[in-house]
Amino acid sequence: MKHGQVKIQQMAFMLIAVTLFLALVLIFILVIKFSGLKEGARELEERNAMLLVSRLANSPEFSCEESFGKNKINCIDADKLMMLKENAGKYEDFWGVPNIEVRKIFPKIESEKICTLNSYPDCNIIRLLSKNVGGFDASNFVILCRKDTYEGEPYDKCEIAKIMVSYS
Repeated sequence: MKHGQVKIQQMAFMLIAVTLFLALVLIFILVIKFSGLKEGARELEERNAMLLVSRLANSPEFSCEESFGKNKINCIDADKLMMLKENAGKYEDFWGVPNIEVRKIFPKIESEKICTLNSYPDCNIIRLLSKNVGGFDASNFVILCRKDTYEGEPYDKCEIAKIMVSYS
């Protein structure tokens, strides 16, 4: 009888040992499989931020296609943007980002000057939303156009700009 009990105990310990070994192997496999999950999530958030920047530049609130009569891609109407800036509080949660800034790149103005209704168009930074929140930054080059006059004739004045979005 004792020999049979010893064999049963040996089998039980062996089953427990095999089960623990398989559990450790499974945990090791799961750790390896999910090790790139955070990096993948960060890459996905960065890609979403880049898509958001392109969508913003082509959205009706920013786009200059209607007012300039041509179908321009990545074109921002500076006049619309300045009026939108005055009512930015109403759109605070609309875009889902804490910071939106458009910065003129060319022609370059010597000193950085934030646009207000009084300083527009002799400025180079239009801050639509500005909350100091960390997160991913995404940017894209755009055409920044506005209506201007030369010797009494209206024309479209376009400049090169960069739209920047902080994505938290």
